[in-house]
Amino acid sequence: MITGEIIGEEARRFGIAWLLLCTALALHVLDEALTDFLSVYNPAVRAVRRRFPFLLLPVFSFRVWLTGLCLAILLAFCLSPLAFHGSRFVLGVAYPLSILMFGNGLGHIGASLYRRRMMPGVYSSPLLLLASAYLFVCAGSLRHVS
Repeated sequence: MITGEIIGEEARRFGIAWLLLCTALALHVLDEALTDFLSVYNPAVRAVRRRFPFLLLPVFSFRVWLTGLCLAILLAFCLSPLAFHGSRFVLGVAYPLSILMFGNGLGHIGASLYRRRMMPGVYSSPLLLLASAYLFVCAGSLRHVS
């Protein structure tokens, strides 16, 4: 195998990992929307803001929350061709995104264990964990070969 083929294979794997995370995130938002995530999130944010008024945590209406997330997911899907070409920009976005989504998945699972009930978004959290971990690993592989 020549070097170009190695980079091409790693970029293809990275592109697939990117698409998997985009899909997992879309399913996660659907899960949250169907299980009334904002009924848990908004009261929690209000309580935190009362205790720590300097924290600028947003409270959302359903329409604003869903529209924002749908636009972010659409943008992420639109970046997929760049991911398949091993774009440095998408590679740079992949690390913080995968870490953030891994933490998101852990948060839903942790809250469910803490509360001893299934919290909104927990059903899709394992997919989010797997996809974000895979993207992180693929990003590392691509970074090391290119």
